[in-house]
Amino acid sequence: MRCACVDIGSNTTRLLVADCAPAEAAPLQVLCARRSFVGLPECAAGEPVGTARAARLATVVAAHVALAREHGAGRVRIVGTAALRRAPDRDEVVAAVQRACGLPVAVLDPHEEARLAFAGAVHGRELDPDAVVGVADIGGGSSELVLGTPGDGVQWSASVPTGSGVLAAAHLRSDPPSPAELQALAAAAEEALAALRPPEPVAVALAVGGSAASLRRMAGGELDDAALDAALRAVCARPALEVAALHGIHAQRVRLLPAGLLLLRAAAHVLGRPLQVAGGGLREGVVLHEVARSGAG
Repeated sequence: MRCACVDIGSNTTRLLVADCAPAEAAPLQVLCARRSFVGLPECAAGEPVGTARAARLATVVAAHVALAREHGAGRVRIVGTAALRRAPDRDEVVAAVQRACGLPVAVLDPHEEARLAFAGAVHGRELDPDAVVGVADIGGGSSELVLGTPGDGVQWSASVPTGSGVLAAAHLRSDPPSPAELQALAAAAEEALAALRPPEPVAVALAVGGSAASLRRMAGGELDDAALDAALRAVCARPALEVAALHGIHAQRVRLLPAGLLLLRAAAHVLGRPLQVAGGGLREGVVLHEVARSGAG
C-alpha cells in the first residue's frame, strides 16, 4: 500500500510518501521526502498565522499533495501540530489549505500526535515487544514525551507548549549565539520539561523530530551528553550559514538547533537514558495508520 503524509509543523511542512504492506514489521520503503520552511507563529500567544502566510502554506501543501499523487499515493493524509493547534485563525488557515489541495486537514491533539510519533519511532526496530520505550518528540512549537511498549503501544504521554522555535525566538539574538544566550536557553529547556514525571523507567529512549534528524549528521545516532555537547559547540562555533554549508543542513534549521539540542538533552535527563535517533516519527506513524485502515477495509 502506498500512502503519504503531509505534516504541517511550526517550522517546516514535510511530505513523506512510502510503501508498506499491512501488518508488515519491516521498515517503510520511502519513495519521496520533501520539506519546506514556512514558519508558522509559535512563540507569541494569540499571534495569528495571517492571510499571506496561510496562502503560502496552502501553496506548499498543495504542491506536496500533487507530488504525492505523482508518486502513486493512494491515500494522502494532511496533519497539523502545535502551531495550528494554537493559532487563533486556525479555522481560516485550515480552510485555505483544504481549498488549495482538496483534502481535509486534521489538527492533531497532543495525545494523538504522541501516539503516532511513538508508532513511527518503534516501527521496524528490533525491540522486545514488552520493553518500555521512551520517545522524545521535539518540535518547533511543542515537545512531547511518550512511554509505551512496541506490543501494546502508548501507556503515558505528556506535552509542553515549548519547542525549538519557541525557545530560539525567546532567547537567541546573536549569530552565532552568545554564551549568555546559551546559558539562558539551557535553563529554559530544563525548566520546560522539569515537571514531567514518566511513570516508570525506560529500557530504550528514542528521539524524533527535525532537530534529532539534523543532529544525526553532526553527532551520529547516539545522543548522549558528550555527543550533544560536541554538537552544541559545533553549531555555535560560527555563523549559521557557515555551519549549514559545512554539514549540509538548512540554515534555518541550524538557527533552531541550539534550542532543539538543549531540549533533547533535557528530555534525555527526564527519561533517564541517552537518546537514540529514531528512523521514523510522526509522518511514519501517520502512514502506518493509513496502511492499517486500508487493510481493515
